[in-house]
Amino acid sequence: MTAIPTFTGAAPPYSGGDPYADYRTADFPFTRYPDLADRRLGAGVIAANDEFFAQRENLLTPGRAEFDPEHFGHKGKIMDGWETRRRRGASAGHPWPTAEDHDWALVRLGAPGVVRGIVVDTAHFRGNHPRAVSVEGTAAAGSPSPGELLGDDVKWTTLVPRTPVGGHAANGFAVSLEQRFTHLRVNQHPDGGIARLRVHGEVVPDPGWLAVLGTFDVVALENGGRVEDASDLFYSPATNTIQPGRSRKMDDGWETRRRRDQGNDWIRYRLAAQSQIRAIEIDTAYLLGNSAGWASVSVRDGEDGQDGENGAWHEILPRTRLQPDTNHRFVLPDPAVGTHARVDIYPDGGISRLRLFGTPTAAGAAALATLHRELS
Repeated sequence: MTAIPTFTGAAPPYSGGDPYADYRTADFPFTRYPDLADRRLGAGVIAANDEFFAQRENLLTPGRAEFDPEHFGHKGKIMDGWETRRRRGASAGHPWPTAEDHDWALVRLGAPGVVRGIVVDTAHFRGNHPRAVSVEGTAAAGSPSPGELLGDDVKWTTLVPRTPVGGHAANGFAVSLEQRFTHLRVNQHPDGGIARLRVHGEVVPDPGWLAVLGTFDVVALENGGRVEDASDLFYSPATNTIQPGRSRKMDDGWETRRRRDQGNDWIRYRLAAQSQIRAIEIDTAYLLGNSAGWASVSVRDGEDGQDGENGAWHEILPRTRLQPDTNHRFVLPDPAVGTHARVDIYPDGGISRLRLFGTPTAAGAAALATLHRELS
């Protein structure tokens, strides 16, 4: 759980031109998991001990941090991130902060789950980034206040130990704890600025809540569904198709490059649990001249036959014409049981959302309850 060694240390001062020209990053394998701290899932930075120069809420802003070298305010340079004031010691004889001094921010995950990796991005923080960071997590029931989370009775588990980080860099940390978390405490030692925080992992829903809902979207990210693979991720991630709410712009869905062959594109999903699917929604909102022409949906039950061997995939919605910028609804004549689903689009293009409405089977509900118990 350490940052890539080449990221350690400061970055050179900004000297003009593209501010991302000397930005340091890498391909972190855990970024294939969704961001549990995504604002679209309901994540938020609920408290921080200091945000003198830049607001804590910037940590979870979608997209990369922006930099305007001419943008100054009454308190100094305005940064697109979370930045605290410089810490000082207790006296003239000891003007330096102590080894224990640090700033912190409390983050509520949008969807509780198992954290697989964290990115602490210090983009544009060069001489004003923290010397080191650490991250802790806890699992709290309900909607606790910051004061309750900071109480002595709350147990915090270390996800990222105190580790040096580099300025103007994406500092990545793999996490290997098999534990469900609802909140994180991000610490910067002793002070400084962080542009963005990304928390990649697997959603672990509350089975009691899902049981009360009865019929719900069994492929939704917030309910524990996830994308396993897709044929094409050229323009946008396939995970967009199971985000909450309707798409609000074209890049908030899934769009593929233009095909020049006789094939088709697809996404494969794992459902929240083995479920009986009763209805389907396929939305092409904001996809006008680039929506998929046709789509079909198939399911399979169990792990075998990932690519359809031995007839493992069963079509529950035959290839059907789609209209641009339209939400299409289909009621199935009979419930379809499965653990995985696949949407095929023809020949290419995109969809903005897929909804599979159903109910976990008895075996699926039991598996959800066991998983929640083990990870809690």
